Amino acid sequence: MSALVVLLMVLALVLAALGVWSLWTGSPAQRQGAGLDTVLRVLGPLAKLSAPEVKWEGSPLRQKFMQAGIRSAQAPLIFFGAKTLLPILVAGAAYLALRAAGVAQDRNTLLFVLLVLALLACYLPNLLVHRWAASRQREIFDNFPDAADLVLVCVEAGLGLDAALIRVAEEIRLKSRVLAQEIHWTNLEIRAGMARDQALRHLGQRSGLAEVATFATLLSQADKFGTGVGEALRVFSDDLRYKRQMRAEELAAKVSTKMLFPLVLCIFPAISLVVLGPAVIRIMRSLLPMMSGQPMP
Repeated sequence: MSALVVLLMVLALVLAALGVWSLWTGSPAQRQGAGLDTVLRVLGPLAKLSAPEVKWEGSPLRQKFMQAGIRSAQAPLIFFGAKTLLPILVAGAAYLALRAAGVAQDRNTLLFVLLVLALLACYLPNLLVHRWAASRQREIFDNFPDAADLVLVCVEAGLGLDAALIRVAEEIRLKSRVLAQEIHWTNLEIRAGMARDQALRHLGQRSGLAEVATFATLLSQADKFGTGVGEALRVFSDDLRYKRQMRAEELAAKVSTKMLFPLVLCIFPAISLVVLGPAVIRIMRSLLPMMSGQPMP
């Protein structure tokens, strides 16, 4: 087992060295292309071991990739390749570290620890994608009321909906590049000939937020039935601001609970030591002579 682990670790290090060498040699453009080609050649066979036998288009994982802002065609290959390679590297490094430290000599315990670490390493790419998607969704949610106000101002100023979305994508970029990028993608889909309601529906799907999906539905219905969107956008924007305020108040209410554990574990022991320390020392100086039969100082 030790020989197999060492062999896998050496193979992983050799592959990493090849990738670094390909990135170092050549011009910057050549280094980037060669490095990506090397990574793809290494992770290609490994990705087939963990990739599910389902169609990538329309899968929940692809939807999560879109919400995280990952749109590269090589992203699934790198993702599934990392899910195969990371458990081997983490389990191998943990095995060598435990054997070197002389910990967990029992084979069953050692195998259990390695399996748990490998399982955690396998789900690490999923965790990263989820965190990226959550970060983008929070930024979109915080800045979307301002974007809705800009759309309202542009529409009431006489611009069409397509021109309003283009102008909003330019203006909101100063505050949120993520939201500007998503609106820009919607504009590109409309320019490419996609129906406006479908492009707006894609905007809601890429964001993963119910509020953005409601906004897309609102604009689609107004475009379909020929009704004005000014008053509807004004009510919608006010509702978004109210939700954003409620979310901020909810996060503020959780601060006291989150600070409880640092206070109990870090601050209260130090305060107790400073306050009670002199009294404990004085009591010990008074009681210890009495207990040993010596006169008090």
